[in-house]
Amino acid sequence: MSSLLTLTTDFGTRDAYVAAMKGTILSIHPDVRFIDISHEITPQDVMEAAFVLSEAVPYFPEETLHLVVVDPGVGTTRRPVALRHGGHTFVGPDNGLFALLLDGEPPDELVVLDRSAFWRTSDISDTFHGRDVFAPVAAHLAAGRALNDIGTPIESLKPLHWALPIDDDQGVQGWVVHVDRFGNCITNIPRPLFERQRDGRPLKCFVGNAILEGVHTTYGDTEAGEPLLLFGSSNFLEIAVNTGNASNLLDIRKGTPVNVLFKDVEPKSL
Repeated sequence: MSSLLTLTTDFGTRDAYVAAMKGTILSIHPDVRFIDISHEITPQDVMEAAFVLSEAVPYFPEETLHLVVVDPGVGTTRRPVALRHGGHTFVGPDNGLFALLLDGEPPDELVVLDRSAFWRTSDISDTFHGRDVFAPVAAHLAAGRALNDIGTPIESLKPLHWALPIDDDQGVQGWVVHVDRFGNCITNIPRPLFERQRDGRPLKCFVGNAILEGVHTTYGDTEAGEPLLLFGSSNFLEIAVNTGNASNLLDIRKGTPVNVLFKDVEPKSL
């Protein structure tokens, strides 16, 4: 197992939670190499965490271990799990996040973390499994332990599904699934679906307090402060403002509906 370990949490950086997890890991495996994907996930938002991970995980080498602690059900009967998929290992709560990340595919291996010998202590905190269960298990895995050493195999993850856009010949309806730190509003409308339904037709997009027309290639295609539509690096339709914040300017939040209507071109009169 590689000693490359990523962390994704909703803990932020003002408190000691992330440091306590890293300290726990280093106490078991001092040679581990940390990469922080994000500690600014909206609290308890497993869908946001899955989206952020889906944007980052494909760019890590195989054998990377991903520790993910966005855990609104901490201390309840939700299962702590570890799994293998696509050459990567994941550790965290089984609350639908990993099902979203795998997008319907079954994991290659999956265990429930029921062996307290690999926890920090058998007397674990009811509110901080990140430190007492997930961090030490991740450390043992990074140090070379196999999944079947640290847990008992189980069959499946808790299911959770992405909200899919609705489309017909007249247009596509989707939702904003993520607002990045620049205020760019990323939708769940993928480019292949959009282009197939558009079929070269002009369009109007109704979102927030704006009506936008056309799709641009990059932010600089418009004047500073002007809103626009484009496909971002994730290849999903995005609402942005050149050198501005689309979320604030256009009153768009996560979950805001996005309605794109395609207009048939009128034939020219003779």
